[in-house]
Amino acid sequence: MAGYLDGQLLLAMPSMADSRFFRTVIYLCAHSEDGAMGIIVNQHAPHISFGELLEQLNITPLENRISMSVARPRMAVHVGGPVETGRGFVLHSADYYAEDSTLPIDEGVCLTATLDILRAIADGKGPDKALLALGYAGWAPGQLETEIHANGWLHCPCDAGLLFDGDVNDKYDRALAKIGIDAARLVNDSGRA
Repeated sequence: MAGYLDGQLLLAMPSMADSRFFRTVIYLCAHSEDGAMGIIVNQHAPHISFGELLEQLNITPLENRISMSVARPRMAVHVGGPVETGRGFVLHSADYYAEDSTLPIDEGVCLTATLDILRAIADGKGPDKALLALGYAGWAPGQLETEIHANGWLHCPCDAGLLFDGDVNDKYDRALAKIGIDAARLVNDSGRA
């Protein structure tokens, strides 16, 4: 749909007033006249590990966590955004698809929000690439467009290398570099020509 940003990355500008979004990179899963929904992809959740989450959900009991960690030793839990923080979302490569629960976003990225994908990952049968997040970022109709117009966000194309890379520390700078911007040169003010 022309004019919408599904499958793009949103990059918070220095003028972003909401501190929860400071230097965030958000993958936009849905964007339409009804609003927008995205997942922050560069913030780890400090309070829980993937193994602990699986244990809490009774997917992998404590005694099985060691064998599971061999399959996904670097799987991290991310802070996906401030909405529904107790709900999990998995952005993943298109090699995994569950009928009636996987939403294709673009050619190589899908979103699944059911326990089945966590079970598949724990069993070593999940997608090749995955990013697990708790919560999401959401915008009411017209809200995201207003924030972009007010210099709150930039957007850029996404690629799987950047999206699924586990190194969250420089993801913001690398996303800006995709559109030729040096983060050190960003300013809070915007101009009008």
